[in-house]
Amino acid sequence: MIVDKLLLTSVRRGNEHALQQVIDKYAAYVCTIIHNIVGKYMTHEDIEETASDVFYALWDNAENVQNLKSWIGATARNKAKNKLRKVRDELSLNDDIFADSKIQPEDMLISDYEKETMKEAILLLGSPDREIFTQHYYQSRTVATIAQKTGMSESAIKQRLVRGRKKLKTFLINKEVFVNE
Repeated sequence: MIVDKLLLTSVRRGNEHALQQVIDKYAAYVCTIIHNIVGKYMTHEDIEETASDVFYALWDNAENVQNLKSWIGATARNKAKNKLRKVRDELSLNDDIFADSKIQPEDMLISDYEKETMKEAILLLGSPDREIFTQHYYQSRTVATIAQKTGMSESAIKQRLVRGRKKLKTFLINKEVFVNE
């Protein structure tokens, strides 16, 4: 406890060596908390990144910290939960593509004709829906990233993706590229 107070005081003064000591002391603790919350949804690298975010937050907010271990534990838990929400949102969006359809992902082996038809369908979406759709599904950008770049809210981006998928589905069914069974 006394050691933690001394470390915290040093971190508040901008001592990077003290921060490294905090990391050495609490890294396993932080990673365990994060893993227990997000374990099966994130890779080891993502867990380490989230742990780094915790220590970065300590560096930025050391002035507001009273009890080092409690603060680190609470921050690790909150960062992990935020990351889990983000991952779940992305997974549910990707699953929505097939929610209203009998088309299964394994049935979507795409031929050259189907690729050309898909490009044609995407071009019909118009701007900015086409850019949003392309960024999310072809460039693997997150909804949050797209929202930040476009200046739209995340819910607006999600809604445009839902509408875009419906338009594409209708177009592709009408073209008989994918037949609804």
